[in-house]
Amino acid sequence: MNQNLAFADYAVFIIYFIVVSVYGYTVYRKRKQDEHDAKAYFLAEGNLTWWAIGASLIASNISAEQFIGMSGEGFFLGIAVAAYEWLAAIALIIVAVWFIPVYLKNKIYTMPQFLKTRYNESTALIMAVFWLFLYVFVNLTSILYLGAVAINGLAGGEYLHVIMIGLAVFALFISLGGMKVVAYTDVIQVAVLIIGGLVTSYIALTTVGRYFGVGEDAIAGFNVLMEKAPEHFKMIIPRPTATSSQLEIDKYLTFPGLLSYAAGIWIINLNYWGCNQYITQRALGADLQTARTGILFAGMLKLLMPLIVMLPGIAAFVLYQNGHLPQLVGGKDGAYSAILTFLPTGLKGLSVAALTAAIVASLAGKVNSISTIYTLDVHKKYIQKDAGEKQQVNIGRIAVFAAMLLAVLFTWNDLLGIGGVGGFTYIQKYTGFISPGVFAMFFLGMFWKRTTGTAAIVGVILGFLLSVLFNEYAPMLFGNDTLLYTAYSNGKGAFEIPFHICMGLSFFFTMLAMIAISFAGPKVNPKAFEIDSEMFKVKPQTTVLIVITLLIIVALYVKFW
Repeated sequence: MNQNLAFADYAVFIIYFIVVSVYGYTVYRKRKQDEHDAKAYFLAEGNLTWWAIGASLIASNISAEQFIGMSGEGFFLGIAVAAYEWLAAIALIIVAVWFIPVYLKNKIYTMPQFLKTRYNESTALIMAVFWLFLYVFVNLTSILYLGAVAINGLAGGEYLHVIMIGLAVFALFISLGGMKVVAYTDVIQVAVLIIGGLVTSYIALTTVGRYFGVGEDAIAGFNVLMEKAPEHFKMIIPRPTATSSQLEIDKYLTFPGLLSYAAGIWIINLNYWGCNQYITQRALGADLQTARTGILFAGMLKLLMPLIVMLPGIAAFVLYQNGHLPQLVGGKDGAYSAILTFLPTGLKGLSVAALTAAIVASLAGKVNSISTIYTLDVHKKYIQKDAGEKQQVNIGRIAVFAAMLLAVLFTWNDLLGIGGVGGFTYIQKYTGFISPGVFAMFFLGMFWKRTTGTAAIVGVILGFLLSVLFNEYAPMLFGNDTLLYTAYSNGKGAFEIPFHICMGLSFFFTMLAMIAISFAGPKVNPKAFEIDSEMFKVKPQTTVLIVITLLIIVALYVKFW
């Protein structure tokens, strides 16, 4: 169970690096004629197939914070955390059927452009600047830091900065070629991610089987997990009672049972998958049917993700509880790395390649989105209005390099304190505060013609302030038990409202405020989008994909309710 990598592991990793690099360069050479076409560079307009869109969505979504963070939550909570992935599949259905037609019909290429077209230029500029800061100083830095730390631990613990630079350079190599190179290399990345992740889960289950005397059999190992940790295979966390332990309360604070499904988890998923440049950019350059099929393909892949990123955490919990995982360090976030120590030489290299694929794909996708927003929504509009196609592409590449350089500088000595709170928590904390206001602004902007620009600005600001109020101050100001919420002891001398409930309350009151403000305006805002029922009709093959996805989700919930 040596944690360090052997020669065969490095060989597997180098082969992965060469394959991705050669394929990326081949794709770049094929689109050489589009090198100075801005829309081709930023959006790969008309060039992405449905499978490239779907694979790129997953590769960009799954990163170190999922492998490390969600595996850690599997260790702590169990299968309940799979709701993030399985409900994401439903969110992707909603985005494919109702959101994407609105974007494509109105020729929306960036999220700030949506806000300018639907509301006003001030709203677009405010949010463009906000998204740039969020993507650079929250997402990009946390992905780079957490990924470097995870791989460094597997490589012996002495190469943090070398790995950090290596990840950044690898991502730059891919992202400088534009969205088409990013998307098509993501196909390989997601294949490596899935294969490597499934291998890790298989080894975890066979290891459990071996230690508990049922043989090196994955199915038998899974049955052992269900027998030894039955509470880890319940989707709904029960509400605490007067006799609940602090551990049970902490689990509920993290995922408050049925109330999660009534509030926060939908806001998280719909905002992330439907109102996020980093994600929607993959589909905005395609035709409607291709975009829809790609998004639904991503939704089906999401059904697999708990098997890859959560199950090793449950295996680590059972092994650790029974004294078979002494190498686990760092609490729940060390679960995935501890499981990797069981992998034989060569397969450990494959798992590191899978982790690297997830990190690099996310970094490349993120800097491409940063580049797109900066070039099209800031530089072209306010700094160099006469910039031609070639200049826009060059500016985009400079933005890619600058964003990655900033990320390296701020993660070099962890200036932002990401290591102190954990990358998964760091991202959730800073994106979750703004999600209710942003989602309310997009949702009403798409589907209610009366929504005004003033309401949008108020919504973003109010959503943030309400999130801070409910998360940080409400129990102290209004008490621990009110008509709106119940706050629970966090074991640190204070009381907290579960985060998902805070998001739901913030979203509800933000929507009310935006609706009230909009009633002061005209019945139909002049900037409202034209919407007709034909936009939302789906073809039979699309309906089949949707039905299959929903049936699988229903079966999973029936099994693990």
